[in-house]
Amino acid sequence: MTTFTALTTLDGREPAEALGEALEDLTPEPTGVGVFEIEDGSGRWEVGGYFLEQPDETQLAILAMAFGAAPFAVSEIPETDWVAHVRRDLHPIVAGRFFIYGAHDAEKVPADAEPLLIEAAMAFGTGHHGTTQGCLLALDRLATDGFVGRNVADIGCGTAVLAMAAARIWPGTIMASDLDQIAVETAAANVTANNLAGRVECFEAAGFEHPRHAEAAPYDLVFANILKGPLIELAPDMAAHIGAGGYAVLSGILNPQADETVAAYLENGFEVAARNELGEWTTLVMKKLAG
Repeated sequence: MTTFTALTTLDGREPAEALGEALEDLTPEPTGVGVFEIEDGSGRWEVGGYFLEQPDETQLAILAMAFGAAPFAVSEIPETDWVAHVRRDLHPIVAGRFFIYGAHDAEKVPADAEPLLIEAAMAFGTGHHGTTQGCLLALDRLATDGFVGRNVADIGCGTAVLAMAAARIWPGTIMASDLDQIAVETAAANVTANNLAGRVECFEAAGFEHPRHAEAAPYDLVFANILKGPLIELAPDMAAHIGAGGYAVLSGILNPQADETVAAYLENGFEVAARNELGEWTTLVMKKLAG
């Protein structure tokens, strides 16, 4: 089935969200609408609609003018077997001791690796993105240096690949939470598929806003592979939930955004333990100071 997208950009969150709401009222009706901040420091937002029929470009032009947005770019997307496409293009990833693979590559798992099965259909957090790889490499380095995570959380867990990596090498139960219920369901399925049931606890939460996080804290390691803005907003909660000497592994940060993220954590009682770039993305390892 051929589908269509209509995408535009504009300044500011409130007008972007308002445009997204207006887009939902079009005829033909979109099957989905997305509103996203463009994480380049510009303050621009992207608004997109997805349609089963070609959208009315006159209506789109009127909406763009009404909200001060750029003209919508309408594209036709041919029918594609995306799962087969992704399986063909996503090869296994090695990140330190960890080997991330799909079931179609099960025979390629090295005997000395820590395997993590993530199916291609569950694309966010497959390990192929530089942010996820950066977190896995940071985890590998901490473990190599002798750190043992006894109380670990993965905030914004996605597929739970980071929580499962921690569970592969350390004892205890890892907390894995995400504000998206679909992500939580995906994470739980991955945990079962990797024979880690009972080792990773998956639940829905925005940041640390869940009783399980309050019960489990203080953590000695927290992963947060999300985006710069939410990471900065989480800095005080990170400080409240991580014990002295514990670590926050932060990613989803474009290289130019790293200094601002570091500053937020320095203000909340952390120091930089490691800072690494992988392509255009920075991974930070921040250590919580005593006092």
